[in-house]
Amino acid sequence: MTTDGYRIPTFAFHINGWKRMVFKSFFPERRFTYLPLHVTTEAFEERWMPRITATEGAEIFIWGQNVPANLEAFVRGTGIPCYFIEDGFLRSNRPNAARTPPLSLALDSRRPYFDSRGPSDLEVLLETHDFAADSMLLERAKDGIRLLVEGGLSKYNAVSSLSLATLLGEKTKPRVLVIGQVEDDASIRFGCDRKVTNNDLVRIAAEENPDAEIIYKPHPDVLNGVREAQSNPADIEHLCYVMRESVPLAQSFETVDKAYAITSLGGFEALLRGIPLTVLGSPFYAGWGLTDDRQPNPRRTSRRSVEEVFAAAYLLYPRYFEPKTGEKYSFEQAVDWLKARLRDPDRYKYEFDIDVPVVWEPWGAFGVLGWRHLLTYMLAPVIRYFGNRKSAKRFKANPIRYFREHRSSRLRFVGKVLYPFDLRR
Repeated sequence: MTTDGYRIPTFAFHINGWKRMVFKSFFPERRFTYLPLHVTTEAFEERWMPRITATEGAEIFIWGQNVPANLEAFVRGTGIPCYFIEDGFLRSNRPNAARTPPLSLALDSRRPYFDSRGPSDLEVLLETHDFAADSMLLERAKDGIRLLVEGGLSKYNAVSSLSLATLLGEKTKPRVLVIGQVEDDASIRFGCDRKVTNNDLVRIAAEENPDAEIIYKPHPDVLNGVREAQSNPADIEHLCYVMRESVPLAQSFETVDKAYAITSLGGFEALLRGIPLTVLGSPFYAGWGLTDDRQPNPRRTSRRSVEEVFAAAYLLYPRYFEPKTGEKYSFEQAVDWLKARLRDPDRYKYEFDIDVPVVWEPWGAFGVLGWRHLLTYMLAPVIRYFGNRKSAKRFKANPIRYFREHRSSRLRFVGKVLYPFDLRR
């Protein structure tokens, strides 16, 4: 916020309820107006275009790609500043997003960094920046890589005594790690020029390394039931060891001689450890001469070192925050924050309780005498049966928000029928 109290009017797309508290903390200099999560193209044109155009100094924030079809033309025609927002490359001290505030965010004025269909700010930075003229930046990058590798840190983090050595025993032949992803994730949909699955990746790794031990690590969100798998690991178990144990990614690189990825950030984390990498898509770290690329990207003509890519992606591109207070952090402060919580996880176990349960009220969105609260007890077992324990817990904490923010349009419709009124909180 400026000294005169002015805040930048910011219209934000697809910001879930729990993220709004985070944005308020991280960006006190902005006054947010949150558009409906699933605003239609027609509604955006009729209601929101005139309002945004009439707002002096307006800017736009977008989380993800789920936006009206006419937004791009509107932004291009008006010249209104627009930023695509994603989690940064150091995310949390938990093994998945788990609806917790992030340690870092990436704000890109062109497109999300994983969308290889066109240049992002990160790609332009890597293509054009004169890293050779900034020796201090490269020294900082070398130190940063050492901090991550020696500290066993990754995008998501967890404490575990498991490792490849304890799971697989003594190494008798080369080991190849296949890094799985959530297969319907935007980074694959917009970072690959063809459809590809984790099972495809395993088959390629096995075919190209017939004398190696193939180890397939599914994505932690799939293992934890947060996201659904699109291909069945059982179909390729004859080709590899499927690592269903919750081994942190950083510890999964131990004794590995080669790695395969589609677009996963884990691929870059392999490069940080000097592990040769084959990549099927076009993630931000591919195309610079560091990887065995199976998808060309003719826009990327510069040759970059690992230190230069790290400097761009971890030091210059993202913004770091103290998750609870929103205080601006440096990369090094964020690393210290992570290390402290991994050393003493019990101390910070209940630090993030964003889903505060709604309480009974004799009026409001749950009806007269709050009768719709009874639906919670009837529907929670059904949601757990067809989903998982976490989705049932999320539903019980805030049934209306659960349905409003669901990815399925069918379930959003069901929720609107069951809970026609929105909570004003």
